Amino acid sequence: MFYKKYGNTDMRVSAVGMGTMRYNDDDISAGNLDKCAEVVLYAHEKGINFFDSAPFYCQDKSEIITGMALSQLKRDSYYISSKVNLGTLDNKSSANAFRRRLEKSLERLKVDYLDFYYLWCMLDMESFKKHYDLLYKHFEKAKSDGLIRHITVSSHMQGNDLEKVVDTGLFDGMLVGYNALNYRFRQAGITAAANKGMGIAVMNPLGGGLIPDNPDTFSYLTEGTDLTVAQAALRFVASHKEITVALAGFTTKEHVDDAVKAVENLKELSAAEIYEEYEQKGIALNNLCTGCAYCDHCPVDIDIPKYMDAYNSKLLGHDMADRIKYHWNIPISKAAECIRCGQCEELCTQHLPITDRLAEIAELS
Repeated sequence: MFYKKYGNTDMRVSAVGMGTMRYNDDDISAGNLDKCAEVVLYAHEKGINFFDSAPFYCQDKSEIITGMALSQLKRDSYYISSKVNLGTLDNKSSANAFRRRLEKSLERLKVDYLDFYYLWCMLDMESFKKHYDLLYKHFEKAKSDGLIRHITVSSHMQGNDLEKVVDTGLFDGMLVGYNALNYRFRQAGITAAANKGMGIAVMNPLGGGLIPDNPDTFSYLTEGTDLTVAQAALRFVASHKEITVALAGFTTKEHVDDAVKAVENLKELSAAEIYEEYEQKGIALNNLCTGCAYCDHCPVDIDIPKYMDAYNSKLLGHDMADRIKYHWNIPISKAAECIRCGQCEELCTQHLPITDRLAEIAELS
């Protein structure tokens, strides 16, 4: 296993970490939690020492399963995280509500402290500021009480907003979505975080399954290797010097083996070097929305990035309507409310025909 230094800390973490949101659903429903815990123990045996958990994952059993496994290991042989936001607190922001949620995570994970506690799922600066004002002081108190070691932030922000959060200097690390689809538009954020001395964990390294589901389109990632597309996509992320750990969700031991192989003899490059190497590759991606979300300022409140993600599915030969209805859970009919003001297209870094795509989506309703 390849290990990296986590930001300005003295922690050495595995280049691949386990995201604990992919335990086998059938086993969970049948109450076979021990079988799920075996995957955690196997990952640890293979050198993975970074485990990322959260409330509500896997029918709200993720922390329980993870704790069942980790309690069998020496506490100094792994790092564990969990997450909190107003949603996990039923929109209560009191110190007592925060502490109850934290203590519940600690109890489930069977630990006395968390190595990382994330301010979870910050979607934009408005959300971040609200959560900071209401909750950050509780993080500080929990840290002073020894219940958490590092205050971290989980962000789905795009563009300059991510850099603004980094510049606050409030966090020791961050969790961010990053992959071969969106790297052009997230590099500035991870570079800023690395320069600030933050540890960087990456979620969604396979683009929500879009990359391995389209092996021909993404075959360029495997050039010069004996890796599968999924393995190569994981290696792509882990090879960034700025990135500390790439999180992969494991359902089986075979998934663990795939991830371990992905980082064998890993060679690190800077984000700028990777950009230069891959910029002229993957020409088929030119018409795909990369998820930068600069277009997300619609005057009639259409959630344009989600509809453009669904359009990606069409371009890659999948069902666009299913992506909208079952993945994003938003109405197809909303796309018909577009007033064709053109603002989104002016903001689009790729100059995609967004209004035409919305009109095409609207015809599905």
